[in-house]
Amino acid sequence: MAHDGSDGTGKPAATSRGVKRALPLALAGLAALASGCGYGVAGRATRIPPDVKTIAVLPFVNATSTYRIEQRMSQAVVQEFLSRTKYRIVPDVKDADAVLHGEILTLDSAAVVYDTTTGRATTMLVTVKMKVELDDRNHKAIFQNDNFVFRQPYEISTDVTSFFDEQAPALDRMARDFASRLVSDVLENF
Repeated sequence: MAHDGSDGTGKPAATSRGVKRALPLALAGLAALASGCGYGVAGRATRIPPDVKTIAVLPFVNATSTYRIEQRMSQAVVQEFLSRTKYRIVPDVKDADAVLHGEILTLDSAAVVYDTTTGRATTMLVTVKMKVELDDRNHKAIFQNDNFVFRQPYEISTDVTSFFDEQAPALDRMARDFASRLVSDVLENF
């Protein structure tokens, strides 16, 4: 190879340049791996003590005027724990290593998007505020949040005849979304 960076034919030495460009990238990648850049697989870590194997999910207290919402929310949380975790959910506090209990303080909805031709709401923002606590057998808090807020937009039908038929499925969908967020927060202790 000539001193001018060519391969002797007057053309640049492509392999040499490629290696020179790739080397800093490779070194940066190795440095990131060696330093433990702090990334992990989401949903794998838990802050629940390893001796907890069973959890009792008590029916939530309903401080709102929404009929039976506490039953939907409690059942959705049980289903979420069963589908996402290794914990056994038990009905009796005496059989549990930990107890989850909560109180639904408010359930509000507000229209946030309207149909421009009819003026009817097409998207509602649902906000749930609650107190929630997971205690161990000794009543020591494993997780506690006195201001747990869940906020999610939901599209609604503009068809008046089907609007009221959507209320139960909409509440069930909201309960599932709420449960997913709550269980994630309990597991990751946010």
